[in-house]
Amino acid sequence: MAAMAAILLAAYFIRGITGFGSGLISVPLLALFLPLKFVVPLILLLDFTASIVIGGLNFKRVKWGEIGVLIPFGVVGVVLGTSLLVNLPPGPMLIALAGFVFIFALRSLFNIHGEKPVSRGWAVPAALTGGTVGALFGTGGPPYVIYLSHRIRDKSDLRATFSALFFTEGLTRIASFLVAGLLMTAKVWIAYFVALPLVLGALYLGGRAHVGLSQAQMTRLVGVLLLVSSVSLLFKALSV
Repeated sequence: MAAMAAILLAAYFIRGITGFGSGLISVPLLALFLPLKFVVPLILLLDFTASIVIGGLNFKRVKWGEIGVLIPFGVVGVVLGTSLLVNLPPGPMLIALAGFVFIFALRSLFNIHGEKPVSRGWAVPAALTGGTVGALFGTGGPPYVIYLSHRIRDKSDLRATFSALFFTEGLTRIASFLVAGLLMTAKVWIAYFVALPLVLGALYLGGRAHVGLSQAQMTRLVGVLLLVSSVSLLFKALSV
């Protein structure tokens, strides 16, 4: 319980600062000692709540044209990821998650990004990957973040579009998990309500702390945390 509380506090403190990344931090670490079929639904509920709390949807600034391209393929990815979560053994899933987190950790550590807007055709693999990985590991944000950050330059427009997308994608995942029975266990809901005050406090503290830190500093901090998470997760996968 103490380890779980510390992980959630750190993850949602980072979420309060950067606006994303809570799943990338919490899921790999929690999966070291808890089953994915418990961790992923729990983080889905907590992330959805965090999106409502800090999202602040500004519908006038949302780029609905970008979201409209992503959502249909994201839904397909969510259905696929949910099916894999229910049916696959934990070992291969943990290895895949470790590799995914490691790649994104390197991207954050070395601040790898491009300046040229990407083609809208990249929306298809970004949404399919984001939906699948989100349902499977609760960490689907990075493909969406990478794609949209290379399509939308205005920070306010980008934040509003992220909020609308994650809110919509979260609803899809909740519906998919309900159908699959992954949200029908009392343990998940008990853990959610127990963790909620801690998560809300961490979001508040993160929101206060983000003023004094640069985005580059926070990006590298997230990268370090993710790198440690991916290595630990790989050892866990090999021992399953």
